[in-house]
Amino acid sequence: MVEISDIKRHKTYAVKVGAVTMGGGAPVVVQSMTNTDTADVDKTFEQVIALHEAGSEIVRVTVNTEEAARGVVALREKLDAAGIDVPLAGCFHYNGHRLLGDVPALCDALDKYRINPGNVGFGNKRDRNYEIMIEKAAQHGKAVRIGVNWGSLDQQLATKLMDENAARSEPWSADAVMRETLVQSALISAEKAIDIGLTPQQIILSAKVSRVRDLIAVYRELAKRSNYALHLGLTEAGMGSKGIVATALGEGILLAEGIGDTIRASLTPEPNGDRTLEVKVCQEILQALGIRAFTPEVSACPGCGRTTSTVFQELAQDIKTYLDSQMPLWKEQYEGAEELKVAVMGCIVNGPGESKHADIGISLPGTGESPVAPVFTDGKKTHTLRGENIAGEFKDLVKDYVQNRYGTPNNKGQDKAA
Repeated sequence: MVEISDIKRHKTYAVKVGAVTMGGGAPVVVQSMTNTDTADVDKTFEQVIALHEAGSEIVRVTVNTEEAARGVVALREKLDAAGIDVPLAGCFHYNGHRLLGDVPALCDALDKYRINPGNVGFGNKRDRNYEIMIEKAAQHGKAVRIGVNWGSLDQQLATKLMDENAARSEPWSADAVMRETLVQSALISAEKAIDIGLTPQQIILSAKVSRVRDLIAVYRELAKRSNYALHLGLTEAGMGSKGIVATALGEGILLAEGIGDTIRASLTPEPNGDRTLEVKVCQEILQALGIRAFTPEVSACPGCGRTTSTVFQELAQDIKTYLDSQMPLWKEQYEGAEELKVAVMGCIVNGPGESKHADIGISLPGTGESPVAPVFTDGKKTHTLRGENIAGEFKDLVKDYVQNRYGTPNNKGQDKAA
């Protein structure tokens, strides 16, 4: 017998970021980041809303100038006025210590500070700048993501480890030294933060690289050596399918091993592309692994010479669009509807069998087959559709199924035209 064991989550400290909990066994949190000028409050507000409505549970914004810092304060006020309780994370580089001091309201407007110890300053000032930012987080009870990045490593630590490596009888590869530098930098920085006044329950660690195998190796070590909450993500994952595949592989393997408390897909958007794609990718990674469910799944065959008609492709797309459009309403009315499994199959070879495995499925006729479409509900054939309105009739059956399976006694009698 082939068994699939449940994913056993790596034990980490629970961290509160606004109203969201990450780590400590809480559901893996989906994050994203705006790419607007934070000083432009209206545009940033619009993008935060779009990302949050798409499913981003925390949204990060760039805080690089005093205008951006004041923009965050205004943004938080505008979100609160609109009743949008999405936590904001501030992405600081180089001058965060100064901005948190010059714009005091920024300290409370943000729910999490993102600090890269490798670029909070240079020379003797670096440690003091880092200390100032951690002190602010401790004073205001804020979470901190200590995010080391292979593009901005602590050069003193890197040099030390390279010298130690050169003295080995069997030196490590340069990549192995880089990975060890990332791990040690994150852990040492976390220890410093605790010495300054943070608690382990305020710390999230990340070690960002852009190669999948490096990501997996580094996070396995972080999980082995600590119990801090971990943020997963490839830095500069790339565009299109390359970025999606690399992100899914790296994050998916780690999540399947129980490693990771919050994730982001750092995808390069197409010009004027949809920023919310990175949110959808994260959701689909979690849903594919059975870790969380966000929207009903539609299974559809890839098509072959038996399915020369595009009817099943069009119906699959139509059903997916329909389910996505209904989910905001169904989330409120039908608890558990996001776990629905729908199948839209193209011919008799696997159509009936695959449809039986779904909660509700339809097997459309392939080329030369009888022009009828059997519908299977909970593994049993319940309807046979034919004619010009198969798509509409099947959508009605899906709607009825959702209402009957997930509806409570109080809402099962509601208007089915929703």
